[in-house]
Amino acid sequence: MFIDASILFQIAGIGIIVALIHTILKQMGKEEIAQFATLIGFIIVLIIVINGLSDLFQQIKSVFLF
Repeated sequence: MFIDASILFQIAGIGIIVALIHTILKQMGKEEIAQFATLIGFIIVLIIVINGLSDLFQQIKSVFLF
C-alpha cells in the first residue's frame, strides 16, 4: 500500500508558516490578528485532513462493496 507523504509535508509546511506569522504578529503587538492567522491555518489543515479521510472512506467502501 502506497502512502502519499506529500500531504504530511503540506501540513508541516502550513504549520511552520503559521507559527512564523503568529510569532511575528505577536511580537508586533497584534495578538488578535495573530490568533486569527492561527485559526485560519488550523481551518486549512482541517480541510486537508477531512479531504484525506473522505478519500480513505471511499477506498474502504470500494473494497467492501466490490
